[in-house]
Amino acid sequence: MARFKNQLKTALKLLLTGLALFLVFRKIDTDQLLQTAKSIQWLWLIPAVLFFVGSKIATAFRLNLYFKNIGLHISERQNWRLYLVGMFYNLFLPGGIGGDGYKVYLLNKHYKTPVKSLVQASLLDRLGGLVAIVFLLLIFIFAVDLDLPFASEIPWELLVGIAALLVFPAFWLMQKVLLKAFLPSFWKANAWSMAGQLAQLVCAWFILKSLGVTENFLAYQLVFLLSSIVAVLPLTIGGVGARELVFVYAHTYVGIDEAIAVAFSLIFFLISAAVSLTGSFIKVELGINS
Repeated sequence: MARFKNQLKTALKLLLTGLALFLVFRKIDTDQLLQTAKSIQWLWLIPAVLFFVGSKIATAFRLNLYFKNIGLHISERQNWRLYLVGMFYNLFLPGGIGGDGYKVYLLNKHYKTPVKSLVQASLLDRLGGLVAIVFLLLIFIFAVDLDLPFASEIPWELLVGIAALLVFPAFWLMQKVLLKAFLPSFWKANAWSMAGQLAQLVCAWFILKSLGVTENFLAYQLVFLLSSIVAVLPLTIGGVGARELVFVYAHTYVGIDEAIAVAFSLIFFLISAAVSLTGSFIKVELGINS
């Protein structure tokens, strides 16, 4: 029964991914997208890849902080290897236990760390990344000229400012109430979260440069942050389709080029997939002395 549920989940994700991509390519000018792809300046993608890897190293450090909070001590090298394997499972084996589940299984098996504590650490790791994205998204809203139909009726700038100020206090309060064991690493972990997300924004900047974008960078990055939130939802394979839909429907409000936006999103996914694929070549060997 569990196997059938996993297969059904995978089939639904594939269906939603296909539907989302269909809607994207139906709405954009595919000829323009093809011309954009042909004009890519590939050298700019080298630093893009490096900063993407750097962002993942930062978030791997964050996860290991949470592990230490629950008494699990593994080397940064072993944690990084395990993190890459988890990325591979999350992206390429979405219908199974997933990367987080696989890490919980391995660490519980080798170190006897309680499953509940490992699940909490994995959940908080995801939440920490989401909190950083939300905070930066709220900050970027002030820097981008948005064409919103309700801007003159609602003091949205004030609401956004208040929300930005409350993001980390609310996260701290949530941890204090529900996940108190992880509170000692709150500021250090969130610093790694911010470092990881800022590195992804730099990665995004280099991708935009490779596509010949010379202006409106912040608008593209604002939508990139928004699409990152949508991609977290387990609806499509690796967020494919969901990210592109966000870019397509957001262009009206932030003045970005649809074809470039979709090309950017697809390149970012390919970079993510290439880095995640390295996890398939890693054999995780855990032991008490790691």
